[in-house]
Amino acid sequence: MRRRDFIVLLGGAAAWPLAARAQDSVVPLIGFLNSASPGPFTRLADAFRQGLREGGYVEGRNVTIEYRWADGQFARLPELAAELVHRRVSLIVAAGGTVSARAAKEVTTTIPILFIVGPNPIGDGLVTSVSRPGGNATGVALYTSELLPKRLEFLEKLLPRAAKIAVLVNPSDAAHELETKYVEDAMRVTGQQMVLLKVSAERDFEPALVSAGQQRVDALLVSANPFFTQRRVQLVALAARLAMPAGYPWREYTDAGGLMSYGPSIAGAYHLIGRYASRILNGEKPADLPVQGPTHYELVINLKTAKALGLDVPATLLAVADEVIE
Repeated sequence: MRRRDFIVLLGGAAAWPLAARAQDSVVPLIGFLNSASPGPFTRLADAFRQGLREGGYVEGRNVTIEYRWADGQFARLPELAAELVHRRVSLIVAAGGTVSARAAKEVTTTIPILFIVGPNPIGDGLVTSVSRPGGNATGVALYTSELLPKRLEFLEKLLPRAAKIAVLVNPSDAAHELETKYVEDAMRVTGQQMVLLKVSAERDFEPALVSAGQQRVDALLVSANPFFTQRRVQLVALAARLAMPAGYPWREYTDAGGLMSYGPSIAGAYHLIGRYASRILNGEKPADLPVQGPTHYELVINLKTAKALGLDVPATLLAVADEVIE
């Protein structure tokens, strides 16, 4: 071998491990797609990042996250999802309801997708099986719609004479029909009357609740819609101003001053998605990661709000509460 060829070969061989090390040092990029706004979801995003850290990934150190928030404008989600695909992200976290997951699924069949959705990811076309998702998506399915009758039951214990209940739903969310049916079926048994409030824009909250007050409703049930969750502070304040007892789906509402909440931990779902993200970055496939469901439901009661409404919370209800905010 000529000396010049040997030097070139030796130089190339020396460069191989350098190139390999450079490739290994590439920081993965996570796309974070959410239908809501960052402010009200700060604690939930923190829970996601905590899950990532437990899996060995720290934002700004060995992983980068690009955030896309739709600010409640669901029509923007497909465009935002396409932006993340264009950025060649390693995976997409599609949070804030089924609308985000569908937007992500429509723009990629190859990039892993981690979702936080409602109770039926199979019916929503996101996976073919809960135990073996089979495609590029998996995540957490939070069963909340079917808990509306349970929230109604807790409200009855607090307000045993309540005869007329308002139910706040978002008509742009396909789940609202199922939610309405659950409450209607429950009220056929209790003999109560439902007043359905349909709201899909922020400006309609006050007219809807004022209308409910004019119809002399005894209490309010709020569905587990991401748009409502994003505006929970406004909703809680409005219910307080109208002196309207309300039952909510997430503890984030009672933390904001709401009367009562019952449902799974949404922060726990974000934490689990963070753990799943780290596993996918380590080489596992979403097709092999089962869709997770809630393992615990928590009843949270805000005693300060109850007192402001002039309500005495029965000892039997306090005894079953997971947390009482004083």
